[in-house]
Amino acid sequence: MDLDVAGINRKLQLNELEEIRNEAYKNALIYKEKSKAFHDKMICTKMFIVGQKVLLFNSHLRLFPVQIQSLKTGNDFKMNGHCLKPYHDHFEEHVMKDIPL
Repeated sequence: MDLDVAGINRKLQLNELEEIRNEAYKNALIYKEKSKAFHDKMICTKMFIVGQKVLLFNSHLRLFPVQIQSLKTGNDFKMNGHCLKPYHDHFEEHVMKDIPL
């Protein structure tokens, strides 16, 4: 048994493992970037105006209508839209017809 040859083979194996680990790390970074880009594309930003009625979602109270009051000096109030939904006052109810079977 030649220990020098065995040592060289072992170093080559370790280098191959290191290259495989680096490639897996790069692939994981690429996957994270693509999934983040996809997730960010799906998030829609909504524009609400001061005084507009919105539905505010609170986990304890559920959905209820509120009016936006801006603490800023501008008229526009930007929000992600996860907790707020637009509220429509003039919603018309449709009359349902009963059809006997």
